[in-house]
Amino acid sequence: MIASARAYLDHNATTPVRPEVVEAMARALAMPGNPSSVHAEGRAARATLERAREQVAALVGAKATHVVFTSGGTEANATLLSPGLMDCDGGRDCVRTPASLLLHGATEHPCVRDGHRFPAAAAEVIPVDADGRADLAWIAARLERFAADHPGARALVSLHLANNETGVIQPIAEVSAITRRFGALLHSDAVQAAGKVALDIEALGVDALTLSAHKIGGPKGIGAIVFRTGALELADKPIRGGGQERGWRAGTENVPGIVGFGAAAAVAGAALAAEAGRLAALRDRLEEGLLALAPDTAIFGRTALRLPNTANFATPGLTAETTLIKLDLAGVALSSGSACSSGKVKRSHVLTAMGVDPAMSAGALRASLGWTTSEAEIDHFLAAYAKVLAAQPDRSARAAA
Repeated sequence: MIASARAYLDHNATTPVRPEVVEAMARALAMPGNPSSVHAEGRAARATLERAREQVAALVGAKATHVVFTSGGTEANATLLSPGLMDCDGGRDCVRTPASLLLHGATEHPCVRDGHRFPAAAAEVIPVDADGRADLAWIAARLERFAADHPGARALVSLHLANNETGVIQPIAEVSAITRRFGALLHSDAVQAAGKVALDIEALGVDALTLSAHKIGGPKGIGAIVFRTGALELADKPIRGGGQERGWRAGTENVPGIVGFGAAAAVAGAALAAEAGRLAALRDRLEEGLLALAPDTAIFGRTALRLPNTANFATPGLTAETTLIKLDLAGVALSSGSACSSGKVKRSHVLTAMGVDPAMSAGALRASLGWTTSEAEIDHFLAAYAKVLAAQPDRSARAAA
């Protein structure tokens, strides 16, 4: 673990880069060749890039040829969530049926909710229950109605594997059974789940999933689309002008970033089982400590299947913005939810969709753990939180009530 005077508990925003990644990227930075060049230097760069592609594919049980690198999870999601997406094996009898309806979860990351390229009238929100799990009956009914009203048309369903704020895991394999029944495509944002729980793209049954390196100890600015088969096509790819990445994304590849992604995927995959158990124990220690300090604290999604590293909670009477500042001054880094809102602290759309009382959601905080997290950091956080609570003069009366 990394010794620090601070407790960094914001791994779902960005996980510190692993030493193995730094070393691998330093070697890649020293390579002079362009991976598209045919000379020895170019071939060496290409071989390094393809090795990283294999490492990323292995993390989710995919074929290396089905991995396309992007600038991050946001670009990967925005690329796929397009009305031009279709499955086609490229054969002479290929039937091209682009998606004309998008169904996405109410608790999706903003890059899915706001970053897709479907017209507003062609995008609908899948409701969730009090734990944030998608309503499977609603999905089935909507797809059945769509198939009846639009014979031969195709829908695209997008549900994340795990929520970035609560850690709640979606029943993706069950959703896949529904989408296959009605001929719909299925995409899953696996950015938060990868490296924390075991993933197998075949078992999940998704047509494509998306990943991001900096959530698993890799560098920022590199992500990937991973296809289950090679059959998906996109009529209007966002970045054109070159044949890189099987034509899905033009431009010279970010070889050091890709190499770092591969190294992070290899380390995360090798440590997955042991690390999941360690993080779950630390998360439980944190949550039990919170409840001991303030029994009226709500832990959101606690009764659902969750990532082992994520705790989302709120204590009555505390506001997120003020509490985050006090904790930061005490040497603790947390988040109020997604870190993709230009540093703003605002009410969580995730908790709103789950039906959480606005007064509680206004105080919601997220602690997310990772490979650097130690018991000492959990204790550091709990001591700091105790001082925040002690500074609230009406806490005793509120807790008793």
